[in-house]
Amino acid sequence: MKAIMLMFDSLNKHMLPNYGCDWVQAPNFKRLEERIVTFDNCYAGSLPCVPARRELHTGRYNFMHRSWGPLEPFDNSMIELMKKNNVYTHLTTDHSHYFEDGGATYHTRYHFWEFARGQEGDAWKGQVGDPAIPESLSSPKLGGLWRQYWINRQYLNVEENMPLAVTVRRGIEFIERNYEQDQWFLQIEAFDPHEPFFTQQQYKDLYPHFYDGKHFDWPDYGKVTQQPEEIQHMIFEYAALISMCDTYLGKILEAFDRFNLWKDTMLIVNTDHGFFLAPI
Repeated sequence: MKAIMLMFDSLNKHMLPNYGCDWVQAPNFKRLEERIVTFDNCYAGSLPCVPARRELHTGRYNFMHRSWGPLEPFDNSMIELMKKNNVYTHLTTDHSHYFEDGGATYHTRYHFWEFARGQEGDAWKGQVGDPAIPESLSSPKLGGLWRQYWINRQYLNVEENMPLAVTVRRGIEFIERNYEQDQWFLQIEAFDPHEPFFTQQQYKDLYPHFYDGKHFDWPDYGKVTQQPEEIQHMIFEYAALISMCDTYLGKILEAFDRFNLWKDTMLIVNTDHGFFLAPI
């Protein structure tokens, strides 16, 4: 038995064609309906990134015990259980919280892991001088993360360098090396479409609209105080990122077709939690 879990972060199901959305361009998500069963009773327990991952590993309701934090000594990680039963486990991700205080001890449960750098405030590139930062609706509230994000963005100027592209490419390389083997679990975990909603122009062009306000692709966690045109622009930025995620989902589906993995490999497509967006 082989299994691949493709996990997105902060994916709002109401923005997918599978759940009735008729304007977000995501044909590969729609294509899943041809081969995959939908689990309508699959719910997130403890919503933030790391608590959700503890629940994924252990089946334990994290918020019943504590907030953000690592695996506990008494936790039984399903990844470790697979390892003990001779299932090879591999993680490829661009989710930087795995490598920060409070997120540690998760990636080390896998046999091997790969980390694509540069998402959000990942301390990836060092720069003493301040980067050029546009006037933004939200930058005053984001502090150091916002500064580091704009340093990182300078190195993500082409799509092939973006962490999502690197993460999926490494996952496909693993498949190419190992598709003929048995007894392995591959976790391809994308930080996108988590905020900031940053994509290359070709995805933004899928959602043409007029907007001449401040830079806005990173909404705050709080009450909506922005103007309707700002909210609409932010939702289009999120939709563009979903379309990029859809493109890389398509690359995984192409690998399933190319190597005929449908006959003996489970594909799980999921998310840790959604993202609450104002209606468009």
